[in-house]
Amino acid sequence: MKRFIAILLAVASVQASAQGYPNKPVRLIISFTPGSSTDIVGRVVAQKLSEMWGQPVIAENRAGAGGSIGSAVVAKADPDGYVLLVNSNAHCVNPAIYAKLPYDTTKDFTDIVPLAIQPNVLTVRPDGPYKTVMDLVNAAKARPGALNIGHAGIGSGTHLNTEKFIAATGIQVVQVPFKGTPEVVTAMFSGNVDAYWAPISAAMGTIKGGKLRPLAVSTAKRNAQLPDVPTTSEAGVKGAEAPLWFGLWGAAGMAPELVAKINGDVRKALVDPVVRERLVNGGNDTMDMSPQEFARFVRSEIDDYTKVLKAAGVKPQ
Repeated sequence: MKRFIAILLAVASVQASAQGYPNKPVRLIISFTPGSSTDIVGRVVAQKLSEMWGQPVIAENRAGAGGSIGSAVVAKADPDGYVLLVNSNAHCVNPAIYAKLPYDTTKDFTDIVPLAIQPNVLTVRPDGPYKTVMDLVNAAKARPGALNIGHAGIGSGTHLNTEKFIAATGIQVVQVPFKGTPEVVTAMFSGNVDAYWAPISAAMGTIKGGKLRPLAVSTAKRNAQLPDVPTTSEAGVKGAEAPLWFGLWGAAGMAPELVAKINGDVRKALVDPVVRERLVNGGNDTMDMSPQEFARFVRSEIDDYTKVLKAAGVKPQ
């Protein structure tokens, strides 16, 4: 009887803790650089959660190593929900990229909720010779290894998109990794990078300002923000779709009641008209999943990326 009462008290304590969450500031570790698509989406959601919770949600960029540096911070945190991770699908790519991560992707995190999904956009300089995807592909085939394609770090969503594009076209290029989108775009302006699969939310301003030329989007359908830009399939390349998505994780061992609360609050934030408008204007579609659905989605993405990168000849290093 005493054991039963103890269990009931423990359950009641966890439920009360979840309902009272948060009662102090929450650190939101963003795994890529300021100005990156991951950063933009994370900060939009953080601002709304801070309003909803009545507590500061402090966005903290910890970039590098394809997002794994930020992920490691959260993997080592207490599972109380006060240190959370915003990462892209790089979270699911990294196990196929790095042989020795400072954490176990499937064991050291709690899958909480997805945030948004968006296309990458194949971009080039507007003063360059490439006006279509096939212009770029044909140039790469004519001069194997002569073209440089930048990406936002090994394991990032833009890296995966680059690998899928290379595999789908059979071209040989030099891949140039950077810390994040702003650094790649700067390199493009200086002429050190020929092309980049830029996340639409991070590159929209430069595209609409005429500073980058968009050739194709990486999703199966066109994006409402760039309705005149074809999909890769429409542009003549099959099998290169690779949308970029973002999610929220905590450390392993979070109480289910706490996970359910954060999941529910984030989903409420995502349907807020102001939040939704800001995300859609950045080229995003919001996502909506329970913690269980998100956990299954994450596992399926890990499996898919592992297969894609293995087929591309990428070996964990």
